[in-house]
Amino acid sequence: MSVPIRRRQLAAIALASVAVLATATACSDDSSGGSSSGDSDGPVTLVVDVFGDQGFGYEDLYKQYEAEHKNVKIQERGKGLGLGDYNTRLTQQITAGSGAGDVVALEEGTIVQFYAQADKFVNLADHGANDLKGNFLPWKWEQGTTPDGKVLGLGTDVGSMALCYRSDLFKAAGLPTDREQVGALWPTWDQFIATGQKFAAADKKHKFVDSATNFYNVVLMQVAGQGTGYTYYDKSNKLVIDQNPDVKSAYDLTTKMIGAGLSNNLQSFSNEWNAGFKNGTFATIACPAWMTGVIKGQAGDAAAGKWDIAKAPGNGGNWGGSFLGVPKSSKHQKEAAELAKFLTSAQGQIGAYKAVGNLPSNPQALADPAVADSTNEYFSKAPVGKIFAAGASDLKPVYLGPKNNAVRTAVENTLRAVEQGKSADEQWQAALKNGAAAGK
Repeated sequence: MSVPIRRRQLAAIALASVAVLATATACSDDSSGGSSSGDSDGPVTLVVDVFGDQGFGYEDLYKQYEAEHKNVKIQERGKGLGLGDYNTRLTQQITAGSGAGDVVALEEGTIVQFYAQADKFVNLADHGANDLKGNFLPWKWEQGTTPDGKVLGLGTDVGSMALCYRSDLFKAAGLPTDREQVGALWPTWDQFIATGQKFAAADKKHKFVDSATNFYNVVLMQVAGQGTGYTYYDKSNKLVIDQNPDVKSAYDLTTKMIGAGLSNNLQSFSNEWNAGFKNGTFATIACPAWMTGVIKGQAGDAAAGKWDIAKAPGNGGNWGGSFLGVPKSSKHQKEAAELAKFLTSAQGQIGAYKAVGNLPSNPQALADPAVADSTNEYFSKAPVGKIFAAGASDLKPVYLGPKNNAVRTAVENTLRAVEQGKSADEQWQAALKNGAAAGK
């Protein structure tokens, strides 16, 4: 989950959540973020740290695991907490060697930064993880493994790309509404923008795209996947924001979209963005699999059947996805590793997919009829298994460097400035300068 990243939440909720979690950690009697101090044969409480408005969809899985392991109780923290605040908190806890959960979520854009602190995580290979290598897409397994072969995290989801759109707004604007016909409108991103201009000419009330930054991220991850294979850092962790043509290509497409007046100028996961779903102020959104749960949660029952899903422009791409790791500060490392293995198993990933739409990174789960043949009632009965799962095995990974999120935020801020009327050329120079500063 990526959410995606790929999933920042409004600051007030995030800060409030941090305060609550900090209090909970301060009141804990041990260094594992709240775990019971009982031994392996006694009662064990395992704390699982996640992030995001919808969490990871593990609630029913926790109940199942507790029923099958009578000595284990599971507590989850972090649901509703934004990725930025979550990662700041986790970084502090890992550095301090205390306060983190027994099992912690590591997002694709941040796991690389923890390679340097792998000595503060349990090597899951010591708990049989290497026997599970075939249970993950090869590139997903590689992302969760440090350069020297330590298994830092087991993969949860991937963020296979699509475009979600409001069929009712398309119909009112005189555009096709059938998902196959809609996908045929935009084989390229330039044609997507041209379709948006047709929409804008017919509909003066609604915008075509939710935000420049969501558009930018989905384009960048796709273009980089087909091109260099990395974004702001090359695979030797050298900052190359000013040298990678894929970054400039995605930036230029985004400013072209802004210049055409297609953006609703909303910041993702802000109050205004959430209200945009509820009020139906925009017609399309870049839509990795995990975004379907976000849309349903924000737009609510009133929008059921108004949303649909079509093929994204270009060729595939991945945006988002996470891993589960076990900090060495856990007093129950063996039990935590077993829980992480269960939650990332085919059964666990199918359960999370059913709960919140997070697309499995497990090939067996992707091939299971519960995923491959699934439809989504909320999204006009869209064949989400076919749309998202069919191409997941062919996704091309994109390397994200150690300070990817900080650099991305700096670049996104300049795109928001363009949305507010600033010069695209001037803001590109600001993106290079601010991105370089953030990446040092």
